[in-house]
Amino acid sequence: MSKIHVMDEILANKIAAGEVVERCSSVVKELVENSIDAGATLIKVELKEAGTKEIKVTDNGSGMDREDAVQAFSRHATSKLISEDDLYRIDTLGFRGEALPSIASVSEVTLITSTGDVGTIVKISGGKLLSVENGDARKGTIFQVQNLFYNTPARLKHLKSLYAELGSITDYMNKIALSHPDIQFRLYNNDNEILNTDGTNHLLKTIKAVYGLNVARKMIEVNTSDEDYKVTGYISMPEVHRSSRNHMVTIVNGRVVRNQELNRIINDSYHSFKPDTRYPIVVLEIEVDPSLVDVNIHPTKMDIKFSKLEELKELIANEIQNKLHHKNLVVKAEPTVSEEVITKPKYVEQTLVLEKEMPEQKVTFPEWEEEEIIVNSDFVNEDETLFESQNENNQELEMEKRMPEMYPVGIVHGTYIICQNEEGMFLIDQHAAKERVNYEYYMKKLGNPNQISTPLLFPITIELSTSEFILIKGKLDVLRNMKFVVEEFGYQSLLVKEHPTWLPKDYVEDSIRKMIEIIIQEGKHFSIEKFNEKIATMMSCKHAIKANQYVDMKEIEQLIFDLRKCDNPFNCPHGRPTTVFFTNYDLEKLFKRSGFENLK
Repeated sequence: MSKIHVMDEILANKIAAGEVVERCSSVVKELVENSIDAGATLIKVELKEAGTKEIKVTDNGSGMDREDAVQAFSRHATSKLISEDDLYRIDTLGFRGEALPSIASVSEVTLITSTGDVGTIVKISGGKLLSVENGDARKGTIFQVQNLFYNTPARLKHLKSLYAELGSITDYMNKIALSHPDIQFRLYNNDNEILNTDGTNHLLKTIKAVYGLNVARKMIEVNTSDEDYKVTGYISMPEVHRSSRNHMVTIVNGRVVRNQELNRIINDSYHSFKPDTRYPIVVLEIEVDPSLVDVNIHPTKMDIKFSKLEELKELIANEIQNKLHHKNLVVKAEPTVSEEVITKPKYVEQTLVLEKEMPEQKVTFPEWEEEEIIVNSDFVNEDETLFESQNENNQELEMEKRMPEMYPVGIVHGTYIICQNEEGMFLIDQHAAKERVNYEYYMKKLGNPNQISTPLLFPITIELSTSEFILIKGKLDVLRNMKFVVEEFGYQSLLVKEHPTWLPKDYVEDSIRKMIEIIIQEGKHFSIEKFNEKIATMMSCKHAIKANQYVDMKEIEQLIFDLRKCDNPFNCPHGRPTTVFFTNYDLEKLFKRSGFENLK
């Protein structure tokens, strides 16, 4: 008797659902992408209890006729791929034909759709077709998914909290809205609005809807291309950063994708402009011939491979670095003044209890009630403020004018230098500023070592463990290229006889020991670029003016002069700002010298 048999279709769909439908956000993703492929300009997503009870997606797309509405739930049924050749030029978000049968196999589904003629209503439960009826003629599709995972208890049990599920859906909706600013997206949970974009095809306004006005005002437009790629979008100014990489959004031909190499090159382009543990907000749209990318890697279709990745990485890195190096990135202080009373919703808590399937979980979700609050009238006309700010951001400055000329007038707490010019007041962190000046000095010396070294009166002996000594022996050329004269001394020791002249006299031995430690730490991953970077950062910090250290006016003037000559005068090597700027208008607002009628 044969042991091998063809699997039942419902069972096969449940197995496929394990990859395609991982959680509530997976359902939202597949349904919203279908709506986009159907040409919708308005997509509304309504959730009940973060989607665990109900997910309803309504669009105004092309809709389906009766035959297609039923056929769509068959496995591998799709309108997006016709031949094998189409697989190599995919220009739609969906193409596998797995999503709808997978969703229907683990939930109760109602599909209401129409092409503008007589509509169709299809009802399916657990993968079994219950009924097919006539519906209304409203063009578009309504896809309703209820009781997700009701027939797969293991998957239901491992759903995360309602907050986590809602957070995952919101994150996806934010990203898909950023990838399609020409579509109106609306997201509701328990009738509370979470996202509402206007669909005017203006990416910056979508960024404002997702991240808020303050972030949108501090975005820098990017636009570059070569023979294969076109890259457009916005990057945040270095002062705007987040704790995770999740806000670096890369979009390829309208598809939100994940690519660690792209994330790394974007983050590296901000090096020394921000703290290393923080990440910028970036929305990059990449247009490329579909034949140069492969999205058929994982059922989620978010992983992607590029055939010319190095070319793309170089294009992105050059554009970001060029934008950052031609902008005035002095942090602008933004004091707020309460001047106007308007009505705005107040966040209050409403307890929701999951029924039956998850009775032990209790979580809270927001509802809205009206309350009077005080707001800064600067933000009354948000769009006008946004576009005025962007016009200022997009003005590229000559290198010598990025850090304006200023005149020192005093110092606060022995740490912050007070300067002024006709535009306003500046506060300079003397330690961070000196760090930046030192850093660029040492990077230049490390990158272009001269031929001059100076002998030590007493050679320095450095003892190492056996493993460290073996590792260092293979990297002695690194030190010798920097004009150190280093010899092996015995079985586990090095003897340093000369050092380059630029090494500070009072820090020779400590500097040498630190360099050797860095070589050992890097081990087999050693690279001369990272080595130079770490050495320059370490030495710049050690030899910077400390907080509360007295400096006279002549030293202050020299520090400001040196800072203005730096390639990046705005941040210390660790990414902290060197300078904060208060406009004259900001100062007048703080002291209420500006009339209410002048607030804009």
